[in-house]
Amino acid sequence: MKFNEKLLKLRKEKGLSQEELGMEMQVSRQTISKWEAAQSYPDFTRLVMLSDFFDMTLDELVKDIDVQEVRENSLTNEKIDSIYRVSQEVDSIFHSRTLIGAVKGIKWFLAGSFILLCLIAVVSLILHFIYPESYMFWRTY
Repeated sequence: MKFNEKLLKLRKEKGLSQEELGMEMQVSRQTISKWEAAQSYPDFTRLVMLSDFFDMTLDELVKDIDVQEVRENSLTNEKIDSIYRVSQEVDSIFHSRTLIGAVKGIKWFLAGSFILLCLIAVVSLILHFIYPESYMFWRTY
């Protein structure tokens, strides 16, 4: 019998809900649910607490656990956590660079627009001094 099945059986034999066992083990109901669904396993401290609570040895409690499966699940969870952390870091870097890039882009746009208007004004003045009799550059409506 696997650990998760054994835990479920022992809990039901004592007539406890997941919530009640969780309170005894100082963990949440969801943690007990994950243990019983074989999605995670208790740490060593919790295993000792469980063996004391159910009045059995650690060997009796954990016998028939596939240690390799526990290791693989642990490594898989660590890999998933690592990938999630890296993606969060990349996402935060991307957003900060995007914001900085947008601010720089706005600054360059405003500076370029100002320089273009100044050039137009200077060219207009030069043309006015070269062709003072022409009203083409200073026409008012």
